[in-house]
Amino acid sequence: MSVQRIDITQPLWDQSTFFGRFRHFAFISNPLLSLVPEKELYEAKELYFQYKAGKEPKDTPYEKVVKAKQLYESAFHPDSGELQNVFGRMSFQMPGGCLVTGAMLQWYRTATAVVFWQWVNQSFNALVNYTNRNANSPLTTTQMGVAYVSATSAAMATALTFKFVVQKRATNPILARFVPFVAVAAANWVNIPLMRQNEIILGLDVTDENDKVIGKSQLAPAKGISQVVTSRIVMCAPGMLLLPVIMERIEHRPWMQRIKWAHVGIQTAIVGMFLTFMVPTACALFPQRCKLSIDTIKRFEKDKYDEIVKNTGGNPPEYVYFNKGL
Repeated sequence: MSVQRIDITQPLWDQSTFFGRFRHFAFISNPLLSLVPEKELYEAKELYFQYKAGKEPKDTPYEKVVKAKQLYESAFHPDSGELQNVFGRMSFQMPGGCLVTGAMLQWYRTATAVVFWQWVNQSFNALVNYTNRNANSPLTTTQMGVAYVSATSAAMATALTFKFVVQKRATNPILARFVPFVAVAAANWVNIPLMRQNEIILGLDVTDENDKVIGKSQLAPAKGISQVVTSRIVMCAPGMLLLPVIMERIEHRPWMQRIKWAHVGIQTAIVGMFLTFMVPTACALFPQRCKLSIDTIKRFEKDKYDEIVKNTGGNPPEYVYFNKGL
């Protein structure tokens, strides 16, 4: 009996549709994957490459191949093949994000609490961004340090400005609960571009539809990074925008007053439920294989366009493609 074979390097679902992308990212961002021991991850990596080369053990079950693909793609860097830090993986976004977000939403009343939890959140974000960086455009230690300090400072400055300027002038007390989201959204527009600054400065490799590298573009990373920033903000938006409204409505109920000690746990659990759904949703908003019109490159990057024309023998494709990152 023949065993069903797949192209193990490609997603199992159609990536031209949102639902296909959602299923793919739900597949590799399952929070339970962050609990898999390293030994099992390396075994999965070995089977992944054996299968890719057509040298897997005879009669390897289809299900085992799919599991190896899931473990490999959830834990190893797509560029370098190195095992990623568990705390920076997409599979850890739900547990890590719900703990940090739950804390930010619970302790927002004092400036000290705002500053401390924004620092914790940006430290976590910096780790995630570093873990999912483009390994082909490495940052120096100085660049990483500047990105971290800049993003943390932007988050703190935004949070404190919103808290002491906007909030004090507003009559609705619920505005105070939105301080964390405003700060996180602002910091994302600083953190991610800085962590991926070399892609913007040096340009990103672009390919034709057959994945052959035909040149570089600085517009490509600009487009990809803007999509990643949007996805990250959407990822945390429901938990950070809806939960304050929910808590404002129920926090003063008698039964909630009796269990004040449990408020942080309740908020963390609700954020976790939001993130379980929102991590794959946000990642699926835009195709991972992003495309850019050659006419756009011709208009804004004449030198890059000329290079692409040269590399394609005077017949450039209508679109060039690149990996936007996560």
